[in-house]
Amino acid sequence: MKIALYGRVIRPESAPYIQTLTDLLRERNHDVAVCASYLPILNEHIDTGDAFGVISEDRSLKGQADILFSLGGDGTILQAATVVRDSGIPILGVNIGRLGFLSSIGKEKVELALQAIEKDTYVTDQRSLLHVDAHPGNPFGDLPFALNELTIHKTESASMVTIHVYINGEFMSSYWADGLIIATPTGSTGYNLSCGGPIIFPTARSFALTAIAPHNLNVRPIVLPDDAVITLEVEGRTEAYLATLDSRRMEVPIGTQLAVKKERFGVRLVRLDDTNFLHTLRGKLNLGVDTRNRA
Repeated sequence: MKIALYGRVIRPESAPYIQTLTDLLRERNHDVAVCASYLPILNEHIDTGDAFGVISEDRSLKGQADILFSLGGDGTILQAATVVRDSGIPILGVNIGRLGFLSSIGKEKVELALQAIEKDTYVTDQRSLLHVDAHPGNPFGDLPFALNELTIHKTESASMVTIHVYINGEFMSSYWADGLIIATPTGSTGYNLSCGGPIIFPTARSFALTAIAPHNLNVRPIVLPDDAVITLEVEGRTEAYLATLDSRRMEVPIGTQLAVKKERFGVRLVRLDDTNFLHTLRGKLNLGVDTRNRA
C-alpha cells in the first residue's frame, strides 16, 4: 500500500507516537512517502532510517498514494485537504493536537488504525467543500476552496463592514457586523459554532450563514441548500477586507464581488468503525452533558 505522511509541526510530547507509527510502517513494508514540506520536520525529530521517499505537493497526488496520514490536529487536516485536492485520496487524521474533532483517531490508536487500513475495515465519510470565485481578480490562487468555511472580516477594530448577500441573484440581506461566516457541514462545528451558528450533520447538503458580532438584534444564522450560489458585496471605511478560506487568509480590495458555491469535488475522511458524528459530538463537545444524566 502506498501511504503518504503529512504534518506541520512535531511537539516533543507527540514525537514518540509518530516514531511508533513510522516504525510500524517500516516493519510492515509499506511503500511510504513523506510530503516535501513535512520531510525536514520529520527528520529533525524522528529516526526513519532514510526508508521513506518524498512526494511533491506541487502536483496531484493521484497515483502517488492510496491514503494520506495527517499527523496533527484539525488545522493539519484542513491543510491536508489542499494537498490531496481532487485526487480522491482519503485522509486519515491521527490526532496529536488538542481537541481533534476532524482528526478523530487518537494517537494511542495508531497501531489499531494501521490494522484497519491493512484489513480494509475502515469507513470513509465524503465531506463537501465550498468554492469561491472573485471578480475582479483572483485573490485565492489555485486553492479557491475550503473544507470548513469562508470568513469575511473587517481589517481594523474601530469600524464594522457592511456585507450585502444575494442568493441565486436575489437580494437577501445586508449585514452590519464584524464579519460573516459561510460554513460547510464540516465547518459548522468550528468558528461557526463559536459565533452561535447551527451544528449541521456532515451528510446534510447545506451551508450555514452566520454573522460575526452583528449590530442588529434581529439577525439569526441561516441554513441554505448547497446548490445555491451566494454572492457577497462588501462595503467599509477601509480599502480592503479580510477573507479566509480555512486557515489561509488574504486581503481583498473593497469592491471585489465574491461568489460562493459547492465545489465540484469533495474530500474523504477516514474513521474507524467504532466512531461516528454523534459519538464525536458527545465525546469532544460534550453534547447533552447534564449532571441529572449521571444519577
